[in-house]
Amino acid sequence: MPHRFKAKIYQTGINWAVDVPEEITAQLLKQKGYIKIKGKINGFDFTQTLVPVKNAPYRLFVNFLMMKGGKTAMGEVAEFIIEQDTITEDKRYPMPDLLATALQVNNLEAAFDSLTASRKKDILKYLSYVKTEETMQRNIAKLIAQLKDNAKDVRIP
Repeated sequence: MPHRFKAKIYQTGINWAVDVPEEITAQLLKQKGYIKIKGKINGFDFTQTLVPVKNAPYRLFVNFLMMKGGKTAMGEVAEFIIEQDTITEDKRYPMPDLLATALQVNNLEAAFDSLTASRKKDILKYLSYVKTEETMQRNIAKLIAQLKDNAKDVRIP
């Protein structure tokens, strides 16, 4: 259920934020104190997390993209519409072609598949940020060596 409120954007430290009324946050589900939300600032869509503040209302940090998209600025009052974000995003990372080929050539596909889901995700996530082919090949070589040695704690870098 969407909740509507207006709030003045203020600066706290180096960040911009608004305080979310307690009557709204009381109706939202908290996860380890934080509240995942989706909403609009002056009609501009965003996804954020409300942050608890000791002896104060939950805080919604307003970043530059939200300010620009919502056509607002620090010190101005903006209209917010927020609701609980119930979608848990489990980001998937694609397997690089070089890794797939190396696993196939070395007959280690089963060894890679036997790694825990979180270990595979960590490896694929790391490889997704590698910029050069040289670095990719070096990291894949480390991984292949560990899989060949049946290492217990397979990881890169």
